[in-house]
Amino acid sequence: MSLTRRVALLSVAASLVTLLLKFGAYFLTNSVGLLSDAAESGVNLTAALIAFAAITIADRPADDNHSYGHDKAEYFSSGAEGALILVAAVTILYAAGQRIFNPVPVENIGIGALVAGIASAINFGVSRIMLRVSKQHDSIALEADAHHLMTDVWTSVGVIGGVILVGLTGWALLDPLLAIAVGVNIIWMGVKLIRRSTQGLMDQSLPAPEVEVVRKAVETTAGAATPYHALRTRKSGSRRFIDMHLLLPGRTTVQESHDLVTEIEASIQEQLANTFITIHVEPVEDNLSWDGDQIGGVANEVK
Repeated sequence: MSLTRRVALLSVAASLVTLLLKFGAYFLTNSVGLLSDAAESGVNLTAALIAFAAITIADRPADDNHSYGHDKAEYFSSGAEGALILVAAVTILYAAGQRIFNPVPVENIGIGALVAGIASAINFGVSRIMLRVSKQHDSIALEADAHHLMTDVWTSVGVIGGVILVGLTGWALLDPLLAIAVGVNIIWMGVKLIRRSTQGLMDQSLPAPEVEVVRKAVETTAGAATPYHALRTRKSGSRRFIDMHLLLPGRTTVQESHDLVTEIEASIQEQLANTFITIHVEPVEDNLSWDGDQIGGVANEVK
């Protein structure tokens, strides 16, 4: 089993434990703020299960029906997580609205806050591990889950502090107001996850700094005066795909073209891990080679 899958399973286990702890804290205190925190942990568990399934699919090698691999499964995971977060937020806001009009005193604040604090500490530790592994393996599913857990940690800290404040001041209205703040924050997080997932599924270009790495590799290796166009990039899960047209003198031999292209590819792959590159060589003297405007993508200004 790959490291990413093992870490995803760790997230599932942590989400299950924290879910039980947080609902325990809610039943001890009767705090709708802690209930909102527990509801978000329910989303964490579902999201962790989806992330594990997506990573399992993404780890499959390319086959006849999926020649580019299965990496985009991770984007479906991130989008599904965002949608589940929005459902949880609506539930939280509804419960908080009911409690505003029908306030209920908070009980057993000390033990409830302690239990919720233990759950948050577990989430913090697991999210740090997940974030480190997601960067090492460039996994959007793990990264989304890690950021989700960290948001849950800060949400929990705020809720726990608010519940303690309710106990100290007796202002019962603070409890549902905190829950509403949690719900709004969760909505924002869900929207960001869905947006990022959509961008990946729509084959958004690589970030500008990474495109610049490609351009410099081409211009340094082939020479700044060598024209190129139709430089197109996209990312699928942890893999980057790059294709472009390189225009060389017609007298250049196949072997010379191959050696140059291989050198360009090596320079790019040295700086951008897990990158797959296709470079189409064309004769610079042929007018038909200058079709960058029709294909699109990035081009240098040499002509």
